[in-house]
Amino acid sequence: MHAPSQSLLGQLVEALRCLPGVGPKSAQRMALHLLERDREGGLHLSAVLETAMERIGRCSVCRDLTENEVCSICANDQRDASLLCLVETPGDVRAIEQAAGYRGLYFVLMGRLSPLDGIGPAELGLDELAQRLRDKPPAEMIIATNPTVEGEATAYYLQRMAEKNDIAVSRIAHGVPLGGELEFTDQSTIAHAFSRRQAVQPA
Repeated sequence: MHAPSQSLLGQLVEALRCLPGVGPKSAQRMALHLLERDREGGLHLSAVLETAMERIGRCSVCRDLTENEVCSICANDQRDASLLCLVETPGDVRAIEQAAGYRGLYFVLMGRLSPLDGIGPAELGLDELAQRLRDKPPAEMIIATNPTVEGEATAYYLQRMAEKNDIAVSRIAHGVPLGGELEFTDQSTIAHAFSRRQAVQPA
């Protein structure tokens, strides 16, 4: 005998579990809420989600998430091109934009160096960054990787890249807690860390 296939409700619950921090009970609660109380919202969510999955890619300049070839920050000629901030994730860009009053440009690494996980310079797009530093060197490169072991190793590697191109380097001050993630840090802490960034001494 064949095992009965999972019900459509079961499939919906299982699909919702792909979201971070969503366990079986939370997924079931979400599914039941949409089905019992907000079918219109569920249909809208599914339509927007499908469109987003198909159309959102990476900015060809900074690698942030965008539905355009070049994101709105890189396309904005009012931004200060003399400042280049390096972050680990698109979530970090949004955290800084909301909190720090920063008006420069970004480069999104989409991760951090982690040899044990097979993440090296190529996976972080550091060849693209090196080309950018050669073609359009900023006056200052701000390293805003997270204060984790991998984040610090990545920061050191980025510092060496900047020094090879005679670019001044600074590191955001760590009001951000050790082991913390920018994306989940409150805005006042990010603003303080950014305003108190410090110059990095040559290695």
